[in-house]
Amino acid sequence: MTLYIDPPSWPGHGRMWSHLVSDASYDELHVFAAGLGVPRRAFERDHYDLPAHRYADAVAAGALEVSSREVVRLLRASGLRRPKRHQAS
Repeated sequence: MTLYIDPPSWPGHGRMWSHLVSDASYDELHVFAAGLGVPRRAFERDHYDLPAHRYADAVAAGALEVSSREVVRLLRASGLRRPKRHQAS
C-alpha cells in the first residue's frame, strides 16, 4: 500500500492544505485516512484534503512526499483522477 502527499501549499479557510492520494484504490486511501483519524468529509472526489498540521502525521504513517504535479500524474496514470465537473452558467 503506497499513499502520496503533496506539500501543504493550497490555501483555504485560513490555513494551508495538502492532498493525500492513492495510486491503487480509493479503498486503501479511505483505510489510511481513517487510521490517521481523518474524517470522511475531508474526501473530495479523488483525494483527501489534509491541513498543514497533519502533514507530518501522514508522512510518519507512511505517505510518500511528492510534488503537487506528481499527485495529479499518479491519479491520472492509475485511472483514479476525478476532475471537477464544470457547471453551465
